[in-house]
Amino acid sequence: MSIDDVADPTDPWLREAQTFPVLSAEMAARAGVYGREEVFARDTRLFERGDRDADFFLVLDGAIDILADDLRGGPVTLATYGPGQFTGELNLYNSRQILVAGRAREGARLLRIKHADFRRLVSAEPDIGEIVMRAYILRRVGFIRHAQGGVALLGRPQNGDFLRVRRFLARNGYPHEALDADLAGEDALFAGLDVADGDLPVVIAPNREILRNPSNLELARRLGLTETLDPAAVYDVVVAGAGPAGLAAAVYAASEGLDTLVIEELAPGGQAGQSSKIENYLGFPTGVSGQALAGRAQIQAQKFGARLAVARAVASLDCSTTPLRLTLDDGQSVRARAVVVATGARYRRLDLPDYDKYEGQGIQYAATAVEAQLCADAEVVVVGGGNSAGQAATFLARTAAHVHILVRGPSLSDTMSDYLVRRIGASPRVTVRADTEIAELHGDEHLRAVTWTNRATGQSETRRVGALFVMIGAEPNTGWLDGCLDLDRQGFVRTGFACKEGWSGSPFAASRPGVFAIGDVRSGSIKRVAASVGEGSVVVHDIHRFLNPAL
Repeated sequence: MSIDDVADPTDPWLREAQTFPVLSAEMAARAGVYGREEVFARDTRLFERGDRDADFFLVLDGAIDILADDLRGGPVTLATYGPGQFTGELNLYNSRQILVAGRAREGARLLRIKHADFRRLVSAEPDIGEIVMRAYILRRVGFIRHAQGGVALLGRPQNGDFLRVRRFLARNGYPHEALDADLAGEDALFAGLDVADGDLPVVIAPNREILRNPSNLELARRLGLTETLDPAAVYDVVVAGAGPAGLAAAVYAASEGLDTLVIEELAPGGQAGQSSKIENYLGFPTGVSGQALAGRAQIQAQKFGARLAVARAVASLDCSTTPLRLTLDDGQSVRARAVVVATGARYRRLDLPDYDKYEGQGIQYAATAVEAQLCADAEVVVVGGGNSAGQAATFLARTAAHVHILVRGPSLSDTMSDYLVRRIGASPRVTVRADTEIAELHGDEHLRAVTWTNRATGQSETRRVGALFVMIGAEPNTGWLDGCLDLDRQGFVRTGFACKEGWSGSPFAASRPGVFAIGDVRSGSIKRVAASVGEGSVVVHDIHRFLNPAL
């Protein structure tokens, strides 16, 4: 989540008055109904970094200091809130660990609103809720922009695990400072740290705790990025996958009062979250990045009470029980009255020698700012003829020396939107190579060059490249269903079944009553972001009908 992912830099939200707003006396009086006043006779800690479910504080008199543990200089005061100002950031909308500490100054008179009552406040007082939401988004943007309240990531930028951790932090909106181990020798941050070359990459927390090449799940747990799950709970709806379809389902289900849990393997956004800019999505005439769209949808879902568990993947679905049981890849299980399969699809891999060796070491599946920075001023190759490939090529052309698009067919026009075809055709920094495919990969520990071959002429060419972006076709993420549902020949979920006796078929109902499939994973779906969002919103109507026998 970069600043451009949540707000236009020219947007008035970025003014300081929007980041640290002052509620009017009338608003403060209305807020008072939801909490109680407290007076502090001495300096008092209100909450600590790492706490979950922190309370909301509104200053009536006096002041609150917001403190962060600077990675190099120890505790620092980030902000001081006076009368009419309030504490918190996006973590108040979920149960993740907070990034900062708060201290009431001697003599402060505060309104404390318990975490559970905070949701009632922002729901019942929408004008206050809007001010709070804007402020919280911008505070998180500030943390990310200035790497405050977060961690340091040390490693070698071209290393696959370094990229994996950096992507995970970035896509989950967690503040971090990425540092090249070969250039960080004089940095005071690393003085006295017991870090060997084989430990890289490492994540360094403000308390100087070191995580050596952590998995995504370990990182999520240690940084408090994911929700704790109650194995005894039975959710109304569990959504597997937080792409556009899954997030839309979560927003509409939670906003209509359903107890909703979303389980996501990596981060909100799915395949769309890897897109640098989507320009044909309704309501965004200048375009929106996939990560921006996902970030906003995630916040919206959590605003309504949906819970999001990241760095978890569903390993299996037990259709033989009621409620349905989903087992996660870490061994935990959750139960649900209804399940929405929204695990989407993934790009296919090329069938080439050494392909596994170079995945993450030059072969990429996403073209975001992280990848663009790594291959700046180098030639890059994009394999694929769909919109994702076109969006990646136009984005990379800003920083790469040249972009080569390789397609097996005779042109792009049959598979790519016209606006992208025209843009690519007009760019002197992009070359389309039709009837062409990758023949060989070359490199050492990192991909250094590729050989492509024109299928019509048989002519081959080898070029040095900074990266190879593979965006060809889609394979459904349905392996975890393991025979539970009917699939088509390609492995996509067949839908159109009756959810219960007496119903006509639902367009999203899978073969097992109570299970629904939406978005790219559904057989016959239109593989477009807008279509996925539409399916995610409409499926909630059928879920309500299934859960309520009276309907």
